[in-house]
Amino acid sequence: MNERSIIQAPEPNGGNLWVDQYLPSTVVEQPKGPQIDVAWLRGALFRQRWLIGAIIALALIGGVALTLVTPPTYQASATVRVSPWGTKIMEGQEVESPIASASEIDNYIQTQIEIIQSRSLAEQVARALNFGKRTDLLGADVEASRPSNRTDAQWEEDKIKMAAGILRGSVSAETTGGALIIAISASSEKPALAAEIANGYAAAFVQTDVRRSIDSNAYAREYLMQQIEQVRGRLNEAELAANAYARNAGIVTQQTMGTDPEGGASTIVGANLSSVNATFATVRANRIAAEQKWRAIANLPASQIPEVLSSPVVQGLTEERAKLNAELAVLRQRYNDDFPAIKDIRSRLSFIDQQIERTGADVKSSIRSQFQIARQQEAAMEQELGSVTSKAMVEQDKSIEYSGLEREAEALREQLKALLDRFNQINTGSNLQSSSITPLDTATVPTSPVSPSLSRNLLIALVLGIAAAGGLALVRETFVDQFRRGEDIEDRLGLTFLGQTPFVKTEDLEGEEANQFSTLMEAYAAIRSTIDYAVPRRGAVVQFTSSQASEGKSTTSLILAQLFARLGRNVLLIDGDLRKPSVHALLDLERPPAGLAEVLLGHVSFDDAKIDIVRENLTVLSVAGVPPNPVELVSSQAFRDFVEERRAEYSMVIIDSSPMLGLADSAEIAKVVDATVFVIEANRTSLAQARTSINRLRAVGANLLGGVLTKYRALEAGADYSYQYQYYQYGKN
Repeated sequence: MNERSIIQAPEPNGGNLWVDQYLPSTVVEQPKGPQIDVAWLRGALFRQRWLIGAIIALALIGGVALTLVTPPTYQASATVRVSPWGTKIMEGQEVESPIASASEIDNYIQTQIEIIQSRSLAEQVARALNFGKRTDLLGADVEASRPSNRTDAQWEEDKIKMAAGILRGSVSAETTGGALIIAISASSEKPALAAEIANGYAAAFVQTDVRRSIDSNAYAREYLMQQIEQVRGRLNEAELAANAYARNAGIVTQQTMGTDPEGGASTIVGANLSSVNATFATVRANRIAAEQKWRAIANLPASQIPEVLSSPVVQGLTEERAKLNAELAVLRQRYNDDFPAIKDIRSRLSFIDQQIERTGADVKSSIRSQFQIARQQEAAMEQELGSVTSKAMVEQDKSIEYSGLEREAEALREQLKALLDRFNQINTGSNLQSSSITPLDTATVPTSPVSPSLSRNLLIALVLGIAAAGGLALVRETFVDQFRRGEDIEDRLGLTFLGQTPFVKTEDLEGEEANQFSTLMEAYAAIRSTIDYAVPRRGAVVQFTSSQASEGKSTTSLILAQLFARLGRNVLLIDGDLRKPSVHALLDLERPPAGLAEVLLGHVSFDDAKIDIVRENLTVLSVAGVPPNPVELVSSQAFRDFVEERRAEYSMVIIDSSPMLGLADSAEIAKVVDATVFVIEANRTSLAQARTSINRLRAVGANLLGGVLTKYRALEAGADYSYQYQYYQYGKN
């Protein structure tokens, strides 16, 4: 984006001529978010180097002095080994849950460190080491502070508490190298006392852990006894309630082995139901067998019934009949049927057949009778089974609630058994004094102090000194708001940055001006090029002013006038500072007899007052005497006419005007000129001064061409001066 400068040049006839000129492009970078301005920081450090150095030096001196006046402190350390899992000799010895995860172990170790640094352990150590009656920790003058209303016992207790407070401040604990080992360190001005305190802390810490284990087991026993008594009472009530319900419900149990699959108790009704059911099954099986047997022989002749055939009686009669038939066959061979013997045999055979028939009928009748009996038995047992089943169903409904009561009682029995077992375990292991804390190394009497440490104190003093110096430097940089870099002109004043000139010592200024390739002249050449691009080529009137005196505006005006003249431009340099003129002194000329005031008053002509001996193409109009009314002169119509006449005569008119603050001269001149260049001295002009001057110029309608930063010091701005200027010098390899 190009910044546009509009130059207003009055015409000879009083009109206005607007000439649009463009200054060199200013590259506007896109914001990149908050960033550290390294150049500003580097410059601030350089500007405040003496303050920072002095504060750091004072801090180091203070560190050395503190080291010399601080009494030596000795430190002794005792170590203990920590076992988060404890030492379990037998089950029930430790009632706490074991530690498993790494985070739990870290928390456990941190807890032990907090215990070591606790007030209660400090009081325990103070009592164990008898600091209530000793003076080596509290000091010999502790008795002088004893209140009059305290007894000996009370005063001793007070000293214990005071000693505990001192111990807490002098004792520290930390783990060593990530191991399960805690180092207990005690500090004291007396080496032997430091070792005694460290060992006392280690012993008290171990004893505290043992006591905690014993107290935990004692508490567990007491708690378990309370629980056992409560469960016993509840079990008694549950058993009485179950028995009372069984009595009211008529539920009578008997202990049976083999009847109940679970081998438990069964009621009488249940046992009867089981017995009747088994008998009924047997009777039914008998009835089925008898029925099948009867149905098999019901339509058979008696002689064909297997039971008849297998009957011994029938078999005997059959054998006898066979014998008689054999005898009858023999007799019939010899005799006829009327033979008496044959008749007798036939009579006997008929009798035997009748007996066999009668016996078969009896057997068949017996089988039928067995079937009928079995059927009657089945009916009777079925009726009995129904009766017993009905009673069992009624009892089963009652047994549901009874079973609930029994289950509650059984659960209480199991709970009581578990509590008794745990109580026996804890009671057995309660007398074993195990600890998860065991002493490792005792503290020895230190031979050399740990403080004061000169190196550590110097390091702390250095850090504090740097912090204090940085803070004070920042405060100074905040309140001393001066222009350091060319970017400040654009960022703070909103002016176009025309260029900057390096700081040159007064004795070196003449040499720098004489060398056109010096860093000073190269810088002014860049400014001249920028101004030449921004103003008209013919008749341009440019004013140079600043906030206050001695900011380099006169030098800037003179050198730029010479540079323009060197280009062949016809240049007029007017010393417009009617109060404190300096152009003639810069040119090493005597003050002329006539100058700007005399020309404006009409005492002399311009040709008589001008000086043409400085340089070719350069005319100077200086100031002869300081007039009593400078503001009236520069605001008069005569001054306006004078400027218009010179505009027509010269290609460029440069006016070195007075400072802005406290004076109105420059503001009046700004109304007449085409452009105003504001000169700012680096590391001197404050933002308030420059802003006030700029606001006054804008209030009168001045056309601000831009700002020039003079006497720029690269190091104070945080930049590399040699890179910015000397790199471009000619004649150097």
